Amino acid sequence: MTTTTEARTRSGRLMLNKVPEVTVWFWVIKILCTTVGESFADWINMKLGVGLVNTAWIFTAVFVVVLAVQLRLKRYVPFPYWLTVVVVSVTGTLYTDILTDQLNVPLWISSAVFSVLLAVVFGTWWLRERTLSIHSVTTLPRESFYWLAVLVTFALGTATGDWTLELTGWSPGASVLLPLGLIAAITALWRFGANPVLSFWLAYILTRPLGANIGDWLASPKIAQPGEPTGLDLGTFTTSLIFLGLILATVVYLTVTRSDVTETYEAAHAAHAAQTTGDPRRERVGLAGFALLAVATAGLLVWAHSQPHVGPAPEEDNTSAVQMAPGEAVKKFPPAKVTALKALASTSLKDARSGDAKGAHAAAQSLRDLWDADQASLQPLDQTGWTSIDAQMDKMLKTFGIDHSNPPMPPAQQEKELSALLTDMG
Repeated sequence: MTTTTEARTRSGRLMLNKVPEVTVWFWVIKILCTTVGESFADWINMKLGVGLVNTAWIFTAVFVVVLAVQLRLKRYVPFPYWLTVVVVSVTGTLYTDILTDQLNVPLWISSAVFSVLLAVVFGTWWLRERTLSIHSVTTLPRESFYWLAVLVTFALGTATGDWTLELTGWSPGASVLLPLGLIAAITALWRFGANPVLSFWLAYILTRPLGANIGDWLASPKIAQPGEPTGLDLGTFTTSLIFLGLILATVVYLTVTRSDVTETYEAAHAAHAAQTTGDPRRERVGLAGFALLAVATAGLLVWAHSQPHVGPAPEEDNTSAVQMAPGEAVKKFPPAKVTALKALASTSLKDARSGDAKGAHAAAQSLRDLWDADQASLQPLDQTGWTSIDAQMDKMLKTFGIDHSNPPMPPAQQEKELSALLTDMG
């Protein structure tokens, strides 16, 4: 992979390289950005009640603004570059979540679609520029291809990461190990002599599920049903603040030291760079190693999927036996939170009765988001009450095909479960 940072091309005006040197700091801050992107989006979407689609619109607008600023620069500057990465991590994640939660697109289809889209982006980039190296992002077209590829990798990483959790039923803590192990294996193959450009982009995709799983593990509540995952109960807001602080500290360090500026890095490592040449034989062996790694990963997922694990159906069966008098389950919950939940359930029921299927589904989705967001605060107040409402909530969501693989049920069934939920909440 060439490390040339200045080369006149047919693509447009020349700039200094707009991408940082790939050092350990690059990967540290990339994972930090991914984690804060996941937790911050969840906080805005669910805790603030903005909603998934509205959150996506907000971050799309922010992404357009910060990307415009980034594209106008003539060299790499840490703060605007990493701000763009944070925003694009949230935006790509939200696009996948909309496909999954709003449009009910199966995760395996999303993964396949984004894989094909990423291949198209790379193919077009290569045909036009004859390089996919991030060390040659020196023109506006190349940088545009770069950010488009980054956006798709975040969406792809979200889809494949969520699909993995769906297949395996792994907890957030345990799920960190798979992408971490894959990144370690890719690093070993790269050090052996595997193609550096391919190695970089494979690792780049995997940092998304790694960072997201870390964020989920930190934010998830400690209290859980038997057999369910537990986290550190930091919450999405606290997790976001911690990682935003770490990102800011790292960006300040990089701004002062300039250790990740390509020109500075090359000057400090000129002797080593001059001795580094690609070995075609080692690259072929590395490519075979990637193929074996993919086969081994697929085998692991198939095996994990075949093992007993906690899923939506077992959870429903275990909790459906909990029966409480109307209003009793929410007696210990804050009245304001109960009122907000009942308002969304009533809206969904009203829309279902009037024939507004889209509105009923949207309100049910918002109800699910708010219920999930309040779990950390409500569940410790009354474990039995929370379990009872959660069981009925799951029955209701199933009628809409939300969080379940089945298609939406007839409106009459939706109305029945919504009415039962409202009765349970008094």
